[in-house]
Amino acid sequence: MPISDLQPTQEILLELGRRLAMVRKQKGLLQSDLAEASGIGVATLGRMESGRDSQMETWLKVLRALDMTASIDLLLPETFRSPIADAKTTKNKLSKQQIQKDAGFRWGDDAR
Repeated sequence: MPISDLQPTQEILLELGRRLAMVRKQKGLLQSDLAEASGIGVATLGRMESGRDSQMETWLKVLRALDMTASIDLLLPETFRSPIADAKTTKNKLSKQQIQKDAGFRWGDDAR
C-alpha cells in the first residue's frame, strides 16, 4: 500500500514495519539473524516490524544490515526541487532584470 499524506502516523509505521518484515523474509533472514547483524535486540526488531515507534538510529542500523542504505537517500534527498520555489526564483530574476533594464532607460527628451 502506498504511503500518503492523509494517513495517520500509526498507519505509516505499520506499513513500514510490514515492508521491513517482507524484505527480511525475502532475504531469507530470521528476526534473530537480522537483529544480530544490525546490533539490536530481537524484541526491538519485533517492535519495528509490528509498527510500534522506533528510533531513526535503529532504522539506520537495520537498513545498513540489509544493504539498503541507498534507500535512505530517497527519504530526504540532498537536493529538492520545488516547482513553487523555482517559479518564485524565476519571477525574482525577471523582476531584477526588468529593474536593471528600466534603470538604464532614458526618455528621448531628457536633458543631459
